Amino acid sequence: MTDSPRARIDTSQPHTARIWNYWLGGGDNYDVDRAAGDQIRQLHPGIGEYAREDRLFLGRAVRHLVTEAGIRQFLDIGTGLPTADNTHQVAQRHAPDARIVYVDNDPLVLAHARALLSSTPEGVTDYLDEDLRNVDAILEHAAKTLDFTQPVGLMLLGVVIFVGDEEDPYALVRRLLDALPSGSHLVLSHTVTHPAMPDVDEAVKFWNEHGTPKLTQRSPEAVARFFDGLELLEPGVVSCSRWRPDTTDGTEPAEVAMFGGVGRKR
Repeated sequence: MTDSPRARIDTSQPHTARIWNYWLGGGDNYDVDRAAGDQIRQLHPGIGEYAREDRLFLGRAVRHLVTEAGIRQFLDIGTGLPTADNTHQVAQRHAPDARIVYVDNDPLVLAHARALLSSTPEGVTDYLDEDLRNVDAILEHAAKTLDFTQPVGLMLLGVVIFVGDEEDPYALVRRLLDALPSGSHLVLSHTVTHPAMPDVDEAVKFWNEHGTPKLTQRSPEAVARFFDGLELLEPGVVSCSRWRPDTTDGTEPAEVAMFGGVGRKR
């Protein structure tokens, strides 16, 4: 890499990681991101809420993998900008010896890599500047930190939306899973196109006309295809807000246009 991460940051065009950070209340964004984020929120007022629900889904899924499935290592691709309760923080809170490899190719994320690289003394946190599409490079680097003879939690939250259908995102996910042993888990979330949420389609259309990188929406059924061949944990592929919510009053949380699920490799 010849350019430093900060030299690669383009502040003239809105970027999805920075807009997501804005919606989550973070400070790692620019005027152009906030302006685009506000316009998208006008088209789809609930979009900030599903950004929040996606983050909460991550926390519940990682907690389950550590405390219930005994997972002690994670490969988190499409990390995004650090906020509260990143994968390593949730995992090491419950298992201080957990090992995490983060992967992202966004220059602003790379500029904040030191914040992500914090770890408990017993555990390990590593960071890789790489694209999801470069599966071999990801696996080669991750193998320096993770033991691929032991189960791994593969985290793909809000990242396969950036892989178009012509690039066969299902094959990319299968290649990653093929490298992992039995007992590994896939945690995946994805924005969805849904008849009940037409404003989401308008928001994505606006984004693809003005922002980067471009998004590919998929139906809930198409998102579920990423779990083909896996043992899909209950309640299946659902709105992230409804995946094992931490509610005590028995009410069902409102549905958001970010769907997710957790599957176990047999």
